[in-house]
Amino acid sequence: MGAPTRIPEILRDFLEVHRLVDGLVERHRAEGLLFSDLAALIRDDEGSVLFRLKERTHAKFRAGPGARNPTHREALFDLAIGSLFHEAMKLRENLYQREVYGPRVRALHSEAGEESKALFDEFAKMLGSVDERLDEGVRELETLVRQTADQLRLLVAEVPEDGAARFLTEKASEVQIVFGASLETLLEETFGSVAKGFERAGHSYVASGYFAEAADRLERAMAETDVGLATRGLCEYARGIHAYVERDYSSSVARLKSWIESGTPDSELLPLARDAVSSIANLAGSAENGHVASQAKELLLLLGGGKSPRAPVSG
Repeated sequence: MGAPTRIPEILRDFLEVHRLVDGLVERHRAEGLLFSDLAALIRDDEGSVLFRLKERTHAKFRAGPGARNPTHREALFDLAIGSLFHEAMKLRENLYQREVYGPRVRALHSEAGEESKALFDEFAKMLGSVDERLDEGVRELETLVRQTADQLRLLVAEVPEDGAARFLTEKASEVQIVFGASLETLLEETFGSVAKGFERAGHSYVASGYFAEAADRLERAMAETDVGLATRGLCEYARGIHAYVERDYSSSVARLKSWIESGTPDSELLPLARDAVSSIANLAGSAENGHVASQAKELLLLLGGGKSPRAPVSG
């Protein structure tokens, strides 16, 4: 699978599995399933989401050479996903028997002699129980996917990641359906508080360069509680970089100045801030731009001065 699997990838794939299983259950009860209906959910390759989820889960939660042993919760979730895959494969095989083997058996039976009677009797028994096995398989799949959702909810709380906080806030309506709990409840049980969950989501967005989304989550954290200066400063940074990208240079300089004056700037964020401010400082043209450029030059000194080799592309 390449890069190490992270919890948000497992969450994303599981939400899709949950959605597909719900659709299959409804279709089975309303009009019956076809073999082709299962293609998106289950195949023997990465074209199916359940196969991808199984592979990701095995890669993350099964001990390999030099890897740590999985926790009880991780091993149990891995087992649940493996069982879910197995049940889906059984359902797929039953549908294949009904749609492919059934017609072929009936066609050959019309030409069969007495010497083949025992074999066709066995075929008849096998095909006669297909519908019953399908009903049982759909019920089992429905139950197992809900029980697995409960395990995933517990697992996310055991292995809290900034990316998981981001995913929960980004897919709030979907995760509420799957986990049967409000976003606020999920953030609190996973990260200790709603504010902390939004704050960690904000950090994830900053790290991946989504500054408007980062500011939104950090502001939601601030609306929940009296957060520290570092969080307020990071929100100013995110707003400042986003304003630069939007060519709102005056706001960008003001926000980044507020960030640097908060006394909590992260040194890893300084290069991008310097790139943006250095670019603004080199603006020429209107009197308004000249004034902003002058302010940017002053701010550049606070940021460590000097123009970085590359400036972020605005727009």
